[in-house]
Amino acid sequence: MALVISDTLLENLDTTANNLLIDLACFLYEKQQMSFGKCRELSGLNHLEFQKELGKRKIFQHYDEDDLKSDLENLGIDL
Repeated sequence: MALVISDTLLENLDTTANNLLIDLACFLYEKQQMSFGKCRELSGLNHLEFQKELGKRKIFQHYDEDDLKSDLENLGIDL
């Protein structure tokens, strides 16, 4: 599926297509509609750049107990 946004609309929004994609990716991540990886991919930024962008917007990374357990298992740490 392709989303087409006219140049006129972008001019009225006073933004670029790249910035609009970053805005959308951050919004979707904040609302937990998409994973970090998928939102990062949508934004066109690398991992660190997307983390920094989230930080500038005061959007915290989603990390819950299940994520911690998974990370500990991957490291071979038993609790």
